[in-house]
This record gives sequence, structure tokens and C-alpha cells, in this order.
Amino acid sequence: MNPLCGRCEQVVYPTEKVNCLDKYWHKGCFSCETCKMTLNMKNYKGFGKKPYCNAHYPKSHFTCVADTPENRRLKEQSKMQSQVLYREDFEKNKGKGFSAVADTPEMQRIKKSQEQISNIKYHEEFDKKRTMGGGGEVSHHPPSHPGKVLPAAQQPPAASQNYNFEPTPVPVQAPAAGPPPSAGKRYRAVYDYSAADEDEVSFVDGDVIIDVQQIDEGWMYGRVERTGQQGMLPSNYVEAI
Repeated sequence: MNPLCGRCEQVVYPTEKVNCLDKYWHKGCFSCETCKMTLNMKNYKGFGKKPYCNAHYPKSHFTCVADTPENRRLKEQSKMQSQVLYREDFEKNKGKGFSAVADTPEMQRIKKSQEQISNIKYHEEFDKKRTMGGGGEVSHHPPSHPGKVLPAAQQPPAASQNYNFEPTPVPVQAPAAGPPPSAGKRYRAVYDYSAADEDEVSFVDGDVIIDVQQIDEGWMYGRVERTGQQGMLPSNYVEAI
């Protein structure tokens, strides 16, 4: 069944059919609504599903509003509401310091790169302060003490390498005497420490350690002045006084 023309509402046959603006037109009926100039698919302009020529195409015009006291009041009220909404949004996001960013794979890659750079810089600063003698801020967490090195008198004898399986007599060692006190060296504990072995000594933050002897870089031997107990202790848990 042939459709009807959008202007004359007569049957439109395929030989004269123009399909435009969701309607079917005769070639002669496809003309401007104002001047009736015949249009084609290249020079028409549609407005409200009606064809127009370029000269009579409807243009949008702004409506002038009188500047009355009532309109000025409404304008000020709208402005105040806008400021109130802005302040509410500002107070809500205050202190967050960031704006919403899409969590894309690129942003995740950048975030991981920044975390790696931050960790590298942190370790560089930590190693630099440690090399300079532990300057800077004092951590409030106890540091991890290094592996304990026993004095030479307390170290077990090395395994025998006699391949003829001849037993080597082990000399009887005299019990190790306590290390001699150092002249006037005193240390103060900056962390609590609980002895992990029998040859270690426990202390709390603020205890004074006397008769100190340095064993190696990470351990020393001393006596806790408060309890009178003596033994080995990690050197990074105390500071000289």
C-alpha cells in the first residue's frame, strides 16, 4: 500500500516519492512552509517536522524580562541558594584534599609507580640517617634487633673435619667470666625489652644500663642499675647518656 503525502494527503507513488522528516512527500509538495519554494534534499531545513528554506527557517529569540523588584528579589534568592549549596559541598569535601578520579588501569599504574618511588625514597632516607648515627626523629616503635653474636668464649667449637674419623679431644673450658666494666659508660633504655635467651637481660623504658661493654655493632653487655641483673642486650634499644 502506497503512503500518503505529508502536505496534500494524497497517495504518493514510488516514481515521485520523497522520504524526509519522517514523512512521504510528492516532489512538488516538498516545499517551504512560508514561501512555497520547491525544495530538495540538499537545500531544505527541517523544523517541527516541516520543511523550510534557508531564508524562512525559524530562529530562536530570547525573551526580554523586565527588571522589576520582584525579579531582582528572585535573582538574589537564587544567588544565595547557590552560595549555600556551594558552602555545603565545600564543608563536606573539606580536608579530603582530592577530587573524584576514575579508577582506570592507567591511574592504577601511576599510583603503583608513586608508591614504589615513595618506598625507595623512604629507605634511602632511613639508611642515610642510620649511617649518620641515627639523627632525626626517634621512632615510637621498638626497632628490630639484629642477630645476636655470642662472645668468643661462649661460641660452640667448630665441627671436626678429620676424615679418618679419629676422635679429637675437646679441651675442658673454664666457665666464662663476666666482661669487665667499662670506665664510666652509662646508657638509658628508650624501649622496653624482654629477654629472649638466658644470657640476655630484660629492662623497661627509662632504665639506666651501667658497666657496658660493646660486643659487636648490634649487641652489648651491661647491668641494669634498677634490678642489678646483667646480660646481653640490643644496642639499638638504648642511647648513651
